[in-house]
Amino acid sequence: MLIEVFYDVLCPWCYIGKHRLRRVLTDFPGRDEVRLRWRSYQLSPDEGRIPGPTAAEAMATWTAPDQLPVRLALIEQLGTDLGLAIDLDKARPVNTFDAHRLTHFAADHERADALVEALLRAYQAEGRNVADHLVLLELAHEVGLPEEETGAVLAGDRYADAVIADQRRAAELRVSGVPTLVVDGGRPFSGMQPPEMVRAELDRAAAASRALLHRRSPLSHGRRPVMIE
Repeated sequence: MLIEVFYDVLCPWCYIGKHRLRRVLTDFPGRDEVRLRWRSYQLSPDEGRIPGPTAAEAMATWTAPDQLPVRLALIEQLGTDLGLAIDLDKARPVNTFDAHRLTHFAADHERADALVEALLRAYQAEGRNVADHLVLLELAHEVGLPEEETGAVLAGDRYADAVIADQRRAAELRVSGVPTLVVDGGRPFSGMQPPEMVRAELDRAAAASRALLHRRSPLSHGRRPVMIE
């Protein structure tokens, strides 16, 4: 089973959704066969590399004044329930294009999930500048990526096409927010649904996959399979 996860480092719901998905997969049958593919989705592509107002201050520009404390408290509490220390009074939005490029690089080294975790923690909990190449180098080193090659990736434009391709795929799938999950190429659905609903989506996808394999099996059509020795 392939689960594509459209995400952005700037999104606290992605941090929460990532850990909810991890819990759902804990007792999911065949979880060892599940593959996660992190897909780039920039929420604020026009942000610069130098941090400005905090995420909480930015939210205040589009959230009703009486709702802002409620929304911030909800995010903090949902994070706390999962053992996450989300602090939007520390987090300062910046451009995440290079962070996404680095995620694709990490995927080539089978370290994408670890890097995404490090990026989300650095931004959401620690308020670090995830557009700063020194920060990205440190996080890459933390998850075991080769230092010299990481530096070369950040200094150039490698994986830029992969980020753009992800965003194009999001548009084709009509993904309009994050976190969004796509299982085995099926219809997109929100990664912030209650865990039982996410599990139901995974169960449906698994059942559909089993049914497809059955239809394709020669035995399902009464034919003996051809044995090649």
